[in-house]
Amino acid sequence: METSNMRPTTGQFRSGGGRVSSPQYRQSLQFCEDFQGLEEDVNRYDLLLLVKKVGKLAGFTPRTIQLLDYYLAYTRDQDWRAESRPIVYQSLSRTALDLGVSERQIQKLEQQLFKAGAISWHDCGGHKRYGQRDPRTGAIIYAYGVDLTPLAYLRAELEDKLQQKQVYDRAWMETKRQISWYRRQIRAMLLELEREEGSCPLELAQWERSYETIAIQIRTHLSLETLRDLLGDHKQLHSQVAAILPQPQEQDSTAKTSLGSVPKTCKSSSKGDPQFAHYKSTTQQSSDKSDTDSPADKGFQESVAERLVRSTGIEKNETGGREGRLDRGAIIEATGLQHISLKQVLLAASDRFRERLPLEPRAMSWSDVVEAAYRLKPELNVNQRSWSEACHLLGRNGAAICLLLTDRATMREDVPVLKPAGYFRAMVKRAKDAELRLHSSILGRVESPRLPEV
Repeated sequence: METSNMRPTTGQFRSGGGRVSSPQYRQSLQFCEDFQGLEEDVNRYDLLLLVKKVGKLAGFTPRTIQLLDYYLAYTRDQDWRAESRPIVYQSLSRTALDLGVSERQIQKLEQQLFKAGAISWHDCGGHKRYGQRDPRTGAIIYAYGVDLTPLAYLRAELEDKLQQKQVYDRAWMETKRQISWYRRQIRAMLLELEREEGSCPLELAQWERSYETIAIQIRTHLSLETLRDLLGDHKQLHSQVAAILPQPQEQDSTAKTSLGSVPKTCKSSSKGDPQFAHYKSTTQQSSDKSDTDSPADKGFQESVAERLVRSTGIEKNETGGREGRLDRGAIIEATGLQHISLKQVLLAASDRFRERLPLEPRAMSWSDVVEAAYRLKPELNVNQRSWSEACHLLGRNGAAICLLLTDRATMREDVPVLKPAGYFRAMVKRAKDAELRLHSSILGRVESPRLPEV
């Protein structure tokens, strides 16, 4: 039997399965040896947040970020301090089972993290992963596995890449907004061209096809360069369509001067509107209240109005308005509100109004009357603006009495008020003209001896 003494020649040496050395691998090992811990204001999850924000720009994919997050959870804060190293010594099979992939897939993901500069390996002779912590302090006594130390050295690079990404993202969003603006303008001009008399349908169809060619959906997979080219196409089409539309006529200097000297006009309705009232309109026409109020109240209020004119010196002019203006105190005094008692108001209230009075174990007060009026206001279609105007002019108590009288006016047997909101506004208007007499109206409507305890 012959024995062969042949040995591999130089250059034919085969690796025994260990890691192949490279400049990047040796540099990562040097990082692990020189590690002095993270800064005091930085923890490991700050590094993970940077990785998630930068993402593909730094070579990280969603799967590699998931694995890195998984490994960081197996380290402790003390592993990231000086004289220690964040090594994950869990077995490869356990990691694969937890993530639901094969061991080979974990190795490929680790290789991608290594190329991104986030991890290295601290191997034993058999390339097994194991370790032990001090049961008292929790510090690693020895460990072999994935070393996360290189991730700490990526912080400055990740922050720079994050700043670049933010600048890129802002430019991307700004370009998208400009494209959206040009699209709105182009669509509006095409609609104008379609409605213009004498426009050519073939030419319009050609412009619409040109727009549809560039009106693609803008999604994040489009690069900034692609968006800028698309923006240029929109600008070009916008200028072409705008050139065929009729240009607005420029005003001469005389017209501009005359426009500048025109006084400001008050807000008014369109002069071209038809002269008829909507059947639900609450706008009140000029009236002396002879169609809504009783003859006795009308005569009584007229005599008081004449006395007020003599005492205040406010007279009606030729157009029916009043020369001069009363202050709020004089208006309230003219209504006789200071002579109305709470008892009179409660006696004059309808059953519907009384049902909305707050039921409290105390004596009735003016605030209860105001609360009941506010609750009844929506049922009478009195809006908040009219209510606020009445409160400003007559106070909350006066506004509540006006609403109480409006409620009673809707329940009159002879000529009931069908538009309580308009009736309420008319009372406020009469108060402005010093023609409203709340005291006499309340006295004329006191009808029931029933009275809540005051």
